[in-house]
Amino acid sequence: MPKIGVIYNDIKPIACQVAENLQKQLESKGYQVYLATGYAGILGYSHPHRPVCHSPIEQIAVEGFDHNMSFAIVLGGDGTVLSASRQVAPHNIPLLTVNTGHLGFLTEIYLNQLSTALEQVLSGKYEIETRSMMKVTVIRDQTSLWEALCLNEMVVHREPLTSMCHFEIAIGRHSPVDIAADGVIISTPTGSTAYSLSAGGPVVTPDVPVFQLAPICPHSLASRSLVFSDQEPVTIYPATPNQMVMVVDGNAGCYILPDDQVKIVRSPYDVQFIRLQSPEFFRILREKLGWGLPHIAKPTSVELP
Repeated sequence: MPKIGVIYNDIKPIACQVAENLQKQLESKGYQVYLATGYAGILGYSHPHRPVCHSPIEQIAVEGFDHNMSFAIVLGGDGTVLSASRQVAPHNIPLLTVNTGHLGFLTEIYLNQLSTALEQVLSGKYEIETRSMMKVTVIRDQTSLWEALCLNEMVVHREPLTSMCHFEIAIGRHSPVDIAADGVIISTPTGSTAYSLSAGGPVVTPDVPVFQLAPICPHSLASRSLVFSDQEPVTIYPATPNQMVMVVDGNAGCYILPDDQVKIVRSPYDVQFIRLQSPEFFRILREKLGWGLPHIAKPTSVELP
C-alpha cells in the first residue's frame, strides 16, 4: 500500500483541520497516511552546562517516515518547511509544501490550490528540485556537543549586553581570517534570501554549490560577504572571552563558549521539493521580494495650475 506523510503546524487550527481532512481523503483512496507535527524537527535550545538536542540527525524522523514513503505534504509556513526538511532529508522523501503562514518563501502552493495540486502529484506530473543542506556541529573538549541539519543558515552572535566579538574563521585549506562584528552568518543558497540577505549578502540561485559567509555589522570597511565552494569545511573559533549564542535556521540555539569550535560542512543529505512546474527562481524573487520589477516612469516635467 503506498505511503504518504502529512507534516503540519499544530499551533495553527487551519493546518490541523486540513491535515485531518487529508488523512480521510487519502485513506479513502487506498493510501496509508502518517501524520506528524513539525515538532520533531524543532531543535530547541541548550543551556551553557546542560546541552540538549543532541539527537542524532538520522533519528529525528517520526515513526512511519522512511524510504518507502512516496512523498509528504507540509502544511505551514517557512518555519514548518525548515522543520520538516530536517525530519525527512535522511530518508529522501519529497515534500509538497503548502503555505498556511505569511510569506511562504519556501512553499510551492497556497491552501486553495491543494486539491488540484494533489491530483497532479498523485498522477506523477511534477518535478523534483534538490536543495543542499549544511551539517552544523559544536565541539567542546574534543566532544561533539550538539549537531543539526540546516537548510537556511547558522548564526553565531554576541549576547545582547556584550560588546562586539572577534571570530577566527578557517575555510578549507585557506588561511584563517579574523572578523570583528556583532556576529557571522554561514548560509546555503536557500538561506541567501533569508537572514544573510538582511545582512547585505548577495542572492544565490539554489543550484549553485556554494556556502556564503556574511558578517553582521562588521567593524571594518574590508569585511564583506564571501561566497565559496560548499566542498570547503568551515570552522569558527570564538576569538573573544565572552559567551556567544548560536542559532540554526532561526529555531534552535546553543551557547558557544570561548574554547568551543563550530564546524560546518555540506550535509550528505539534500532536501527534495516537489515542483508542479519547472522551477523558476527569479519568478519567486519577484513575487515574494519584489526583485527586478520595472521602474515606474516619472514625468519629465509637471505643469503647475
